[in-house]
Order: sequence, then structure tokens, then C-alpha cells
Amino acid sequence: MIALNAQRSKQLLQEAQLLQPQLTAWRRDFHQHPELAFEEQRTSEKVSCFLKSLNLEISGPFAETGMVALLKGKKPGKTIGLRADMDALPIQEQNTFCFKSENDGKSHACGHDAHTAMLMGAAQLLAKRQPEHGNIAFLFQPAEEVSKGAKAMIDAGALNGIDEMAGLHINAGIDLGKIAFSGKIGCGSTDFFSLTIIGKGGHAAHPDLTVDSVAVTGQVITALQQLASRQIDPADPVVLTIATIHGGTANNAIAPLVKMTGTVRTLNPELRKTMPERMTSIVKGITSAFGADYDLDYTFSSPSIINDDRMTLLAQQTVDALLGKGHRLQSKPSLGGEDFSFYTEQLPSVFFVLGAGSDAIPRHPNHHPQFTVDERALPYGSAVLAALAMNALEN
Repeated sequence: MIALNAQRSKQLLQEAQLLQPQLTAWRRDFHQHPELAFEEQRTSEKVSCFLKSLNLEISGPFAETGMVALLKGKKPGKTIGLRADMDALPIQEQNTFCFKSENDGKSHACGHDAHTAMLMGAAQLLAKRQPEHGNIAFLFQPAEEVSKGAKAMIDAGALNGIDEMAGLHINAGIDLGKIAFSGKIGCGSTDFFSLTIIGKGGHAAHPDLTVDSVAVTGQVITALQQLASRQIDPADPVVLTIATIHGGTANNAIAPLVKMTGTVRTLNPELRKTMPERMTSIVKGITSAFGADYDLDYTFSSPSIINDDRMTLLAQQTVDALLGKGHRLQSKPSLGGEDFSFYTEQLPSVFFVLGAGSDAIPRHPNHHPQFTVDERALPYGSAVLAALAMNALEN
């Protein structure tokens, strides 16, 4: 067990709950004005203006719209970073509440509006608690949804001087006030591909004079699904999803080519490395057998989150001290991607999930056009992040 300041934890939670109106107002403002990856200008300006009011040292912009605010301690020591992502998704919102998105085709369907508001709340809680030793850095990051923001922040030097990292993700599928930890691996790697099946077009009445790219594509799709079910250890999770498919322009013509895009998710880094070769082998064999050709472009995007054992233990005990026994859950790793993983490659880090589901809201999954959260979860997020930062500096 790690020695924690239980009295301070209770005070932080009480103060965070008093911030409920402000946290809700921030979240609703961001929700009403969603901005896509690397376009978070309004969001960034709102955040920066507030952080300046706390007299924090602000550096940036990093990665176009990102920033880092630093709370310096009384004496030198290590620095822990807390991260929130700010970007929205290109999804048309279908909610009807008064603060629904005003930006057509854009919505905060993954809770990044809540993440930003909660980290602002944590900064407010911590600004009046100058650490005795060490510093706390607040990272507000763009472009998580396209798996490019964290890496861009790192490349721009946003992690300079930071020794550890922590972050969370809100989820309406988990009960309000519960916090879930998945263990060593936090989420799956997120990779993408585009695949073109190249045939020979012609008249639909004379298929023998063509190479039907649509028919070949059907065989390719079926065979690719055999990767997970017949060629990979069932205990080693992998998801291969073909998400878009386009081919043909007329109902009496055989299409010369079909274009597909999709994603591959794995937990095992070694398995991840083999996926392009495995896919190529299957696609090459099928297209060759039917006299077609192919073009496969495979892009490695974000890796799996790897949680540090010590940071995970500290976060779990922080949750127990803050919320009491029974609020901490053990969950399975998700194959959903999260570019916080780039931070875990660089520094000892921990990432966990905050429950925001209740009977007061419809429990839609992340990325659903009607996604929302029970806003009573916001103080929990601010308090946990603040308490974890203080505990990390003292342990």
C-alpha cells in the first residue's frame, strides 16, 4: 500500500462537487461548439484564457492548437502530466437538448468536451495547492480522433521536463462514479488500410470477357475474415473491419475496380507487426487466382496503451481513498484506439475510464450520434486527476 492523504482526498472531492455548475457550463459550451482535429481554435482560446486566470505558466501552441500549462511547486522535483483531448468527430449530432452542436456535421460524440472541462476543473483545484516538491503539467491536446495529436505534441516538445503521465476517458456504458482499470494493456493498437481490387471492366452480359472486381472483392472480404477466426490464436484478440466499399457506376457494367478502406485492431504488439504481411498473402493469392491485381496501403497509426504498474497502483489507491471501496472496477482491455498510447511509449503512465452512465440519460456508446454523459460524473474526473497528481508528487 502507498501512504495517501485521506483528508485531502475528501476535501478535493467536496470542492470538485461545488464546481459542478462551472464544469457543466464548460462542457456544454464545448459541446455546442465542436471543432475537428487540429481546428480546435475556439476551444483552445477558451481553455488558455481560463488557465491564464489561474496564473499558470502556459507554453505552446503545440501541434497547432495544443498547449501545456505548468503549476510549479515550492521546491524542485519530478513533474507529472495530466492530459485532456479537445477534438470532436465528423458526426451529425442527433440529440435534441438545448446545447446540441451548432456546427453542422460535427459533434462531441466521444466525450472530449467532458475531458477538457474536467482537466480545467482539476487545474482550478490544484492551482491553490502549490506542491511542496515538483510540478504539475496540464496538457490540452488536439486531434486524438485521427490518432495524430499526441504524437504531434510529443514531436513539438510538449513532454519536455515531464516524468510521468496520467489520463482518463469518460464512458456512458459504465455506471456513474465508477472507475475502471484494464490492467497492463489499456486498449488496442489502431491501424488503417486502403485496398483496391483491380479487375477488367466490361459489359455485364459478358462476364467471360472481363475480370469482375466486385466478385473478386467478395472472395477477398470473406477470406480476410478468416484471419481472426482461423489463422490467429483465439486468445490473441484481433479485429479486421472493412468499413467502406465503393465500386461500379452502372447496373449493366462490370466494374474495373473496387476500393475499400478499413481498420485493424490488436492488443499484442508482435501480432500487430505481422498483419500487413498476413493480409497481403491472402489478397495476393485470391486476386492472382482470378486474374486480378491489387493495391494495398497499410498504415500503422497508434499503438496499444501500456500502463505502468506503479502508476496504475497509485491511481487505483487514489480512487479508493477518494471515492471509497466499491467504486473501482476491473475491466477488459478495449480494442478501441486511444492515442494516449504515444505517451505511454515515452513515460511511465496510467490511463483509466470514468463511468458516466445512469438512468437519467440514454446509454449510447462512444461515437454514436446521440452520445451523451451524465454530467454528475464531471466532479469525479476533476477530483481524481487532481488527487492523483498530488499523490504522484508525494510518492
